[in-house]
Amino acid sequence: MEGTFLIVDDDISIRKMLGLLIKKNNLGKVICEIDSGRDAVQEITFYNPDIVLIDLLLPVVDGIEIMKASKREGYKGKFIMISQVEDESVVSRAYESGIIFFISKPINSIEVINVIKGICHNIELENSLALIKSAVLNLNSYQNVTKESFLEDGITKIFSDIGIAGAVGSKELIVIIHKIIDFKKRNPISTYKLQKIYDEILQGEQGEMEVNIKANKKALEQRIRRTIQKALETISELGCDDYSNSVFMEYSTLLFDFKQVRQEMRHINNALEEPGKINTKKFIESIITKLS
Repeated sequence: MEGTFLIVDDDISIRKMLGLLIKKNNLGKVICEIDSGRDAVQEITFYNPDIVLIDLLLPVVDGIEIMKASKREGYKGKFIMISQVEDESVVSRAYESGIIFFISKPINSIEVINVIKGICHNIELENSLALIKSAVLNLNSYQNVTKESFLEDGITKIFSDIGIAGAVGSKELIVIIHKIIDFKKRNPISTYKLQKIYDEILQGEQGEMEVNIKANKKALEQRIRRTIQKALETISELGCDDYSNSVFMEYSTLLFDFKQVRQEMRHINNALEEPGKINTKKFIESIITKLS
């Protein structure tokens, strides 16, 4: 897939470098360049590019606020942030606001090319899956296919991709995902607490889970965290083998803080390094978002 790009950066040399990389590697077409945050939201929603390459520190409005406002205006494309900012809390806030990848300046051309190729590939897959989903749902009158079975198939595929299908804790994690989806349907404007979800599962009707959990809430929580940690290990191993691996590109930032993925990759290459950390709620919320 050749994508459409919009670049937001106040440094003209960065804009030209990114544009040249995109053109030379046949990644797509740059349809607009912006040198400040002043009109960025309007330009993004007008041009509706597949991918926005955006700096964090911009005149007038910063990159994170631009992302938030663009999403509120209905923009559905992908954001890649390219910035010299290294503060971990700021980078985490950027991921929480919706970026797919954070690339540090000075720019590494190989990293930029691989990241863009991977995201373009993922966009193509998403479009194909959307067409398949639409076709399947339209055949409901001819086949006994329900949204619930489609959801189950989606979870199974994700778990298979990230190496936790059949893992200890995977069944509990599936139950939790279904519980939260059901909660969101019944309470669209309310928020949930994972601890309460754990309580509901442990105190639920007999047979709610295919596995019999007799342990307490802490044991359930630990089992879930170990399962998610295994997923982080799988994704990080893929990244160590091939940074442009499509599964790595798709899930490394969707399900995890990418800084933690990089930390886990360092741990894989050197056992003396600390392993990466996981965020249970981010992981579960990201899976639900992908399934919706």
